[in-house]
Amino acid sequence: MLKTLSLSWAFNSMAWRGLLYTVFILHFVLVCQLLLLQPLVSALDGKPGNAAELFESVSQNIKVKRYSEALNDLNAAIETDPALSEAYFHRASILRQLCRYEESEKSYKKFLELKPGNAIGEKELSQLRQAQSALETAFSLFDSRDHTKGLEYLDKVVLVFSPACSKAKILKAKLLLAAKYYSSVISETGFILKEDENNLEALLLRGQAYYYLADHDVAQRHYQKGLRLDPEHSELKKAYFGLKNLLKKTKSAEDNVNKGKLRLAVEDYKGALALDPDHLAHNVHLHLGLCKVLVKLGRGKDASISCSEALNIDGELLEALVQRGEAKLLTEDWEGAVDDLKSAAQKSPQDMNIREALMRAEKALKMSKRKDWYKILGVSKTSSVAEIKRAYKKLALQWHPDKNVDNREEAEAQFREIAAAYEVLGDDEKRAKYDRGEDIEDMGMGGGGFNPFGGAGGQQFTFTFDGGFPGGFGGGGFGFNF
Repeated sequence: MLKTLSLSWAFNSMAWRGLLYTVFILHFVLVCQLLLLQPLVSALDGKPGNAAELFESVSQNIKVKRYSEALNDLNAAIETDPALSEAYFHRASILRQLCRYEESEKSYKKFLELKPGNAIGEKELSQLRQAQSALETAFSLFDSRDHTKGLEYLDKVVLVFSPACSKAKILKAKLLLAAKYYSSVISETGFILKEDENNLEALLLRGQAYYYLADHDVAQRHYQKGLRLDPEHSELKKAYFGLKNLLKKTKSAEDNVNKGKLRLAVEDYKGALALDPDHLAHNVHLHLGLCKVLVKLGRGKDASISCSEALNIDGELLEALVQRGEAKLLTEDWEGAVDDLKSAAQKSPQDMNIREALMRAEKALKMSKRKDWYKILGVSKTSSVAEIKRAYKKLALQWHPDKNVDNREEAEAQFREIAAAYEVLGDDEKRAKYDRGEDIEDMGMGGGGFNPFGGAGGQQFTFTFDGGFPGGFGGGGFGFNF
């Protein structure tokens, strides 16, 4: 019996000790909570200094961009004292800066319930709505490709009232990229990544900016970092493998040029250009490479187009100007060739290769302005002396003025041309000089020095074909006056 009572007393003693221990723990936790929350709220004990400490702490967190910590402090204060109006105001302000507009608006409205007619609260609520509307408009402008106006809405409204808005910052980087302000994209995304180094959208946009500046190694590193964070990110994968494919095609084209496989190089260059027509910083070199290959293949017209594409991207690209001059020589655009090569020579006066090409072009232009004696006689440049004589005889008989009484003036003009052509081509020395592009006195440029009809007007001149002109004309002669 005594043993039973002793055991019962022992169990009851243990229960009481457990109960007392539990009560002690609960009180300890409560005291800790009160001690921790006390600096955050002023309404708990009527000490305004505690509210000041709270808001100072919030302010400091905002300065170092620890927005989550600031919001946690304010949420704890509001939970402890739902009537703490200033906490609602600060929370609304932070949420507005983060462009969490719906949450922010609720906090502003709660603040205004507690502080009706508060001018600052009403003003900031109005700013919130302006920023919210401007952000929606900026997204619409991005979709409609009005990049300049979209940037204005972001810079002048959204980021003024919501400077910590990550959505607005990313949208700004996208607008800058679309507007081809690549250096600005790098700058803007740098700020984003400084706050969040694993921001995938910022890594993508920054990589694309470097890509379009043709800094492919840096672009590739950004894509790779993003893919390590998210291997299935579709846009990063597309950008990364697109770059790899472009570099592969470009290298293949260059390798084929080095191997002398020019036609394959042409196809590779065209294939690389088709991958991304907007990649101007890289495509300028692809167009130039294609132009050079086409010049080697003698395809002057196509080469001229390719070099013009390169010059449209970079008007100061000297090599493209020279190659286009060479291409124009192939198409017998002598004046165009001289213009291009003269411009190139002015840009690089010490380059002997350019000066040599310019001399060739000027000579070709000069030759193009001469009479084409071969064409006038209807013979080729490889015709023999006998063939030239036969052609001359035939045409001289055809256009002799005495045989063309009804169109005498035209016949005389034609006969002069025919006689001048034979004067040059019928003489081996003069013909050789003409073929070399040298000036030939009197006959060289088809001037008026040679007159098959003799002296001044009124003078009698007789053509005798059995001795004077090759082939004879039945031994007779034709006499006429001018």
